[in-house]
Amino acid sequence: MKRYSTNAKQTRWDGKQVYKSTVYPIIAPRTSDLLITSDETDYLDTLAQKYYNDPTLWWVIASVNNVGKGRLSIEPGTQLRIPQDILSIINEFRSLNK
Repeated sequence: MKRYSTNAKQTRWDGKQVYKSTVYPIIAPRTSDLLITSDETDYLDTLAQKYYNDPTLWWVIASVNNVGKGRLSIEPGTQLRIPQDILSIINEFRSLNK
């Protein structure tokens, strides 16, 4: 997950232009979530591609499972929650980062 939005800037109190921090939504567990166990071939981006058809949504899986600190690989045997309500998560993300 990136800390700063790449294009979003804001003006500070002193008039200086600075990058805005990216805000990620808190994703609560739902009964529709899938539970999977990772294997040695799983990476956050490949799982996002498999379940969301978009590898850039790897941050959703990382966020809900508190994994991926600085890397996309996952320890084999890790149980992961895969949220299925991806449209509401994306809409909330966009709303938080207008």
